[in-house]
Amino acid sequence: MKRGIGDRRRARSVGRALGVAWLLVGAASSSADESIDAEIEAELARQEEIGRVQAEIDAELRRQQQLERARERAHFEELLARGATGDDLAERADPRIAPKAPADRKLPTAIFDSEQIEIPAGQWENAVPLTVVKRSLDADRDGLPELVRYVDPLSSEMIRQEADLDYDGVLDSWHQYSGGALVVRTLDANHDGRVDTWERYRAGRMIERVIDRNGDGSKDAFYTFSEGSLVEEKHDRNDDGRADLIIRYQDRRKVQSEEDRNGDGRIDTWTRYEVASGKELPSRVERDTQAKGRIDLIESFDTASGEPVLAKREEDSDGDGAIDVTSTYRNGKLHRRELADPALASD
Repeated sequence: MKRGIGDRRRARSVGRALGVAWLLVGAASSSADESIDAEIEAELARQEEIGRVQAEIDAELRRQQQLERARERAHFEELLARGATGDDLAERADPRIAPKAPADRKLPTAIFDSEQIEIPAGQWENAVPLTVVKRSLDADRDGLPELVRYVDPLSSEMIRQEADLDYDGVLDSWHQYSGGALVVRTLDANHDGRVDTWERYRAGRMIERVIDRNGDGSKDAFYTFSEGSLVEEKHDRNDDGRADLIIRYQDRRKVQSEEDRNGDGRIDTWTRYEVASGKELPSRVERDTQAKGRIDLIESFDTASGEPVLAKREEDSDGDGAIDVTSTYRNGKLHRRELADPALASD
């Protein structure tokens, strides 16, 4: 066990006192022994008081250090939080606007521990080894950094960033940069130790986002952005590795969807949309109801009222690929039915 500064000082002082006492014993009479013992006791008491005061000082210093670390951590969490919520609120309220690349907080280099290291070829999909400056920030002093930045020593541009956003000691956010700009971000959003979000950015805006929504290790939601707007999303709702719902957008409005409703792995429903009364409404639905790989039912809707009202239905009742029953509707009610084959009249 390490001896404290107060203990060492006390030992030296007691040693000196004892040394003086032994010299006095050799030269004085036995009557001086009591005086020497009293002097030693006084010295011991004085050193005991010094030790007590020193212990109180050390305890106060530790308390102040803990408070300072807590302040540093709170400040760092605030910076990270501001970086995570830096997108304009109006844009964030519309999921069809491509999110801005999350901003990295400008932190002073002095608060990082820095060292120059070499990254082997292939570790970051780099073709050749990279020499970088690794900057680590351990805000809570637990020995596990919450933020690690890798910087090009020549250009001072960020190459990569890793972060532990929830302070559990495990990294859960990884950023890759090109020319100092964020191009790829991966996240462990549910903190289960596995990446579940993959994002790509270009010119400061998201161009792709892929999510593992149920945390089973498989990607099941895919979003594509172009020129700042969502243009397509795909969903694998039954986790079979194939998209069973595809939605396409134009000018941030839904224009078409494709769906596998029976779960056989093939698209069987196609829907077109138009905007009426400020709502996106289905205007035409085509279906493969017999799962034969071709459309056998077409429904058209009137959207003038602000709600989809069936206006026409076309059917291939015998599955030969040709429409043989056409029904027209007024106000959603059957008005007329035309049959290509009179024999179908009995159906």
